[in-house]
Amino acid sequence: MADVPALGPRGEGWVVLQFLLMGLVAAACVLGPRWPGSVATALVVAGVVLAVAGGALVFWSAQSLGRALTPLPRPATHASFVEHGPYGVVRHPIYAGGALFFAGWSLVFSPLALGLTAALGVVWALKVTVEERFLRAAYPEYGPYSARVRWRLAPFVF
Repeated sequence: MADVPALGPRGEGWVVLQFLLMGLVAAACVLGPRWPGSVATALVVAGVVLAVAGGALVFWSAQSLGRALTPLPRPATHASFVEHGPYGVVRHPIYAGGALFFAGWSLVFSPLALGLTAALGVVWALKVTVEERFLRAAYPEYGPYSARVRWRLAPFVF
C-alpha cells in the first residue's frame, strides 16, 4: 500500500472523500431503507452502544491531540508528536472511533448506511497509509513509536 496517492500536497483529497462519504452515510440514515422489524430493536441497542463508544473515543483522541489535531494527513507545522492517551494503544484512534460511531448509527437506521460506512472504513484505511508516510517524514520518533504501538486502528485487528 506504499503507493497510495497523497491526493494533494497535504492530502486534501482524502479529507474531501471522507467528508463526502460521511455525508452519504448521514443521508442514508435519514433516507435509506430501514432494518427489518424482526432485528431492528436489537440493532438499535447495539448501534447506540457502538455510536456512544465511538464518539467517546473520537473525543478522547481529539483531546489528546490538542493543537496537533487536523483533518489532513500531513501533520500541522505547529504540531508536536503525541503518543499518550489512546495513542499509546493504537496509532489512529480517531479513525477507529469514527468507524464505531458511523457503524453504530448505521445499525440504528439503515443497511445502506452500513454499506457506505464500510466504504468510509476503506477510505480511512488508505488515508492512514498516506498519513503514516507524512508522520514518518515529520517525526523521527514515529518509526520507533509504530514498532512499539503495533496496531493502526484496533487492538488485535490491524
